Amino acid sequence: MNYQIILTGLIFVLNISPVFSQFRNRELKEDVPLDSIRLSDPCILADKNTLTYYMTGTGGWLWKSKDLIKWTGPYMVTKTDPDSWMGPRPMIWAAELHYYKGKYYYFATFTNRSVKIDTVKGNVIDRRACHVLVSDKPDGPYIPMKDTIYLPPDKPTLDGTFWVDKDGKPYMVYCYEWLQNWNGTIEKIELKPDLSGSIGEGKVLFRASDSPWSKERNENGNIIPNKVTDGPWLFLTQTGKLGMIWTSWVFENYTQGVAYSESGTLDGPWVHDKEPITPPNYGHGMLFRTFEGILLMSVHSHKNVNGRYVRIPHLFEVDDSGDKIILGKPY
Repeated sequence: MNYQIILTGLIFVLNISPVFSQFRNRELKEDVPLDSIRLSDPCILADKNTLTYYMTGTGGWLWKSKDLIKWTGPYMVTKTDPDSWMGPRPMIWAAELHYYKGKYYYFATFTNRSVKIDTVKGNVIDRRACHVLVSDKPDGPYIPMKDTIYLPPDKPTLDGTFWVDKDGKPYMVYCYEWLQNWNGTIEKIELKPDLSGSIGEGKVLFRASDSPWSKERNENGNIIPNKVTDGPWLFLTQTGKLGMIWTSWVFENYTQGVAYSESGTLDGPWVHDKEPITPPNYGHGMLFRTFEGILLMSVHSHKNVNGRYVRIPHLFEVDDSGDKIILGKPY
């Protein structure tokens, strides 16, 4: 697989619209159907305080809905520090919203393309890392907290998500990108009680090569494990089983799999299902429950159209009544 083409395509998609409102505003639209929105890595917060669904993702934009059918947006909700490592116009990837102890937190990947941290096998690596912003309201504005750096500046990290483990401590779970280590990992790092920074160092939970379903062909045509780890999301089934959905590639298809922790904690060991959980070219998912109690998976479809990746949000029903989740019909 030509990862450089994929990376270039992603950068092209992200660059077609600046991600900060102080530079340019998008036209606000109302009653937009979900399948008319173009959005990578869609993440939906079902906020019980406002009885409103808030959807964000790559690009940093926010959409609102009362029924998951018609959406209003896009709104820009982040306010970063232009003098920080992010620079004045960082890219925003894979943003998530989490409600925790009375505040709303914005987990996202920020990329400063003007700073290069490494070159590996011909790939120049930008300064990229997961970070957390905070707000008193679900629609922001989200602003930085005390710590300016959560993860090592010399490592490209992305797709940070949030989990409170059995020890009662909050953690960020994130990917250490394959571009540098050439075998992407999913890792955890402890967060401060108010999520304002990280504690200690990251710990590897598993590597891309541990998966039985993600695969590619090398230059000799041999089938080998894929390098990519992408989009982790943690969940508990109704029986209390800890699981994680995450995304990689099956040859040319962007696809999502699932793993389960044998210990019931982030430390695992993590056992991967043999087959992906989504159809080909659906991935980077998350789970949320509607106000009516229906468990849904939000993912985006992934299609290359004339060299440009088109990503559209989709919702699927999910059954979590057993020890494993089962993907159901489109919602």
